[in-house]
Amino acid sequence: MTKRSDIQGRRVLFVTGRLAEHGLRGILDQLSEQLEFEYELAVMPITVAALMTPAWIARHLEVPPKVDLIVVPGYCDKNLNDLQQITSIPIELGPHDLRKLPQHFGLGFQPPDNYGQFDIEILGEINHAPRLPMESILEQAQSLRDSGADYIDIGCDPGSEWRDVGDCVKRLVDTGFQVSIDSLNPAEIGKAVKAGASLVLSVNSSNRNAAVDWGVPVVVIPDDFKTLGGLDDSIEFLATADVPIRIDPILEPIGCGFTASLERYIQVRQRYPDAEIMMGIGNLSELTDVDSAGVNTLLLGICQELGIRSVLTTQVINWARSSVKECDIARRMVHYSVNQGIPPKHLETQLLTLRDEEVTCFGRHALDNLAANIKDPNYRIFAEQDEIHIVSAGLHLSDKDPFKLFERLATGEGQDSPPHNLDASHSFYLGYEMAKALTAITLSKQYTQDQSLQWGYLTVEEKSHRLARSRSDKPALDFD
Repeated sequence: MTKRSDIQGRRVLFVTGRLAEHGLRGILDQLSEQLEFEYELAVMPITVAALMTPAWIARHLEVPPKVDLIVVPGYCDKNLNDLQQITSIPIELGPHDLRKLPQHFGLGFQPPDNYGQFDIEILGEINHAPRLPMESILEQAQSLRDSGADYIDIGCDPGSEWRDVGDCVKRLVDTGFQVSIDSLNPAEIGKAVKAGASLVLSVNSSNRNAAVDWGVPVVVIPDDFKTLGGLDDSIEFLATADVPIRIDPILEPIGCGFTASLERYIQVRQRYPDAEIMMGIGNLSELTDVDSAGVNTLLLGICQELGIRSVLTTQVINWARSSVKECDIARRMVHYSVNQGIPPKHLETQLLTLRDEEVTCFGRHALDNLAANIKDPNYRIFAEQDEIHIVSAGLHLSDKDPFKLFERLATGEGQDSPPHNLDASHSFYLGYEMAKALTAITLSKQYTQDQSLQWGYLTVEEKSHRLARSRSDKPALDFD
């Protein structure tokens, strides 16, 4: 990506196909004025720029004088050396979607250079570990660590003693995991600590005497959550015994005293300004019928502002199944926000999973103009103004219903005769793309043909079947 400071005052050659020429000129007119650079546009003798390869561009491109940089479509992601051999001018990959050029040149959503630091530790809990086979525990632990967990928290079952807890903890520690044990049972905790657990959740008046002998940090909780009863006594007892502590006033679910529990975290911070504090955030993410990313980000923001440096989360219920990953992303965002004193806006798009950061469109006039000027029968699909659009040579159909749109296309509406290029394979492809387009319209997302919809950190990049043939030296299907 070229920074906006690097492009100022330069002359840039953008390489594109006939399909994108009109829209690209409009974007570059505005962008060049905003970023103070000059541009040239090299329109190749092909309709769809995505079908070009670097080797093919090299045979057709004429570079005008006084050009400082060449930008080619993002689909040319391999063998740029084939193109670089014909010129000494630097060549850069642009975005796949020309409408993303402002972001490509450093406008809009771009993380700062020093973005990504964090100081909040994540404990990822494995719930009801005594009920699980060891291989399942190891598998969950690996998944939690891959998602960003710093500790693997072994959740025990209240009211019983897990005799094999030591074996479980030892296996995890020997495998390289940092382990905490989540139990109030001193016998259970003792075995876990002896096996290598390095943090204990939780300690109150019922088991604090045993904590003196464990030799590891503990999380101290109140005996009575709503009044913080017993908390000060346990803190004083453990501090006197030189037991390292973290304090957890306990977060309550909405409907059960959530706001009051937040107030207690503030009280504890004021009462113990230098103490380490932990927040168990699963009581909100797991017990609220809402996607967890926003909940986790808000709670991490509260933690960052209050100096709470540990969070415990679970990811049991389906809507919170990626909570650890969400917390890993959010802790970086809130760290930068709080330390820079700015809102966490235009910093990070990975948590925007439901709706995109912005949706742009070409407009009906531009699509009509495209239909009037292209010459090949290939179908271009767009999602704009709450409708799906199909554009081809002399054809522009649109409808809110993809079934009706396909029926109109298949029966030859707007054409001299029914189309000849709707075999089973092509029809399946069009149906797949229109389904994506409808999803984009429904959720207010950006749709670009042959590209995956963006789901933030959940995005799975899509391999284009329509463009597969373009990866060879010869572009496919699309010469005028």
